[in-house]
Amino acid sequence: MQWTKQNEQTVYENRWFSVNLADVELPDGRHLDHFLIRLRPVAVATVVNEANEVLLLWRHRFITDSWGWELAAGVVEDGEDIAAAAARELEEETGWRPGPLHHLMSVEPSNGLTDARHHIYWTDRGEYVGPPVDDFESDRREWVPLKLVPDLIARGEVPAANMAAALLLLHHLRLNEG
Repeated sequence: MQWTKQNEQTVYENRWFSVNLADVELPDGRHLDHFLIRLRPVAVATVVNEANEVLLLWRHRFITDSWGWELAAGVVEDGEDIAAAAARELEEETGWRPGPLHHLMSVEPSNGLTDARHHIYWTDRGEYVGPPVDDFESDRREWVPLKLVPDLIARGEVPAANMAAALLLLHHLRLNEG
């Protein structure tokens, strides 16, 4: 059963997102108003070293008042290549410049409300270039063994679904090879 958008109006807009109101027709002919948030793409990246440790950020999210492990992430600027944005965010937030990035996955973390797409990359090489420019983004940055990822997620220490999915996939790819 497919819903059909009849029209859409912007209610509020800024550099980061817009809040829109859509008139949606249901298959039985009824209409409903549906709010949605239009967002810029998000680029995410991390490094997995030879010891199968993943570079993570421990940070607080004031919106949910929660602490958790995350990967470096940020919005893709207009005209910016997504992989280049992922590399930029990783260096700005961790101080590590990535080697060649590999696309891991793209996800829609809340597709019932937003059109956000998060594009997640990883590399097995990185070079430490100094303290992060955006050190205000996290309390600390650590190399965490991939083997601990399922337990971290089970304990709620990786609250963001996109980050949990990416870390579980990295765990599978790196530790279940062969």
